[in-house]
Amino acid sequence: MQSFLPENAVVWAEIPVTDMARSKAFYAAVVGNDLTDQDNAPNPMSVFKAKEQASVAGHIYPGKPAAPGTGPTVHLAVDAVEAAMERVSVNGGQVVSPVIDIPGGRFAYCLDPDGNSFGVFSG
Repeated sequence: MQSFLPENAVVWAEIPVTDMARSKAFYAAVVGNDLTDQDNAPNPMSVFKAKEQASVAGHIYPGKPAAPGTGPTVHLAVDAVEAAMERVSVNGGQVVSPVIDIPGGRFAYCLDPDGNSFGVFSG
C-alpha cells in the first residue's frame, strides 16, 4: 500500500453555530481578527483569517452544534493564551481547562456560546 502524505493533515474545520452574528462577534473577539463572510459556498459562512490564502483555516456556518463539549475540538491560533481565555469569558464562552504546556506551545480548552469545544493555542 502506498502512503499518501498531504502537506496538511487537516484541510479545513467547520464549526456549526445557531446564531451567525453572535458567533462571528464571539470568535472575532477571541482570535483578535474579524471573520470574513463568504457567499460562494453552498451555505453561508464566515471564514477565519490567516496570513496565506492557501493555509489551513476554518469557518463558522449555520448548523446544529453537538451537545456541549461532545463534538470535535478545533484549536485556534491566538496572540496569547491567557488573554484569549479572558476574551472567551468576557464574550459569553467558557474556559474549561487551565493552560496546558506542550512542546509546541500552550493551549486551553474552551466552549463557545453554543457549547462547541475549541482550544486557544499560542506557539
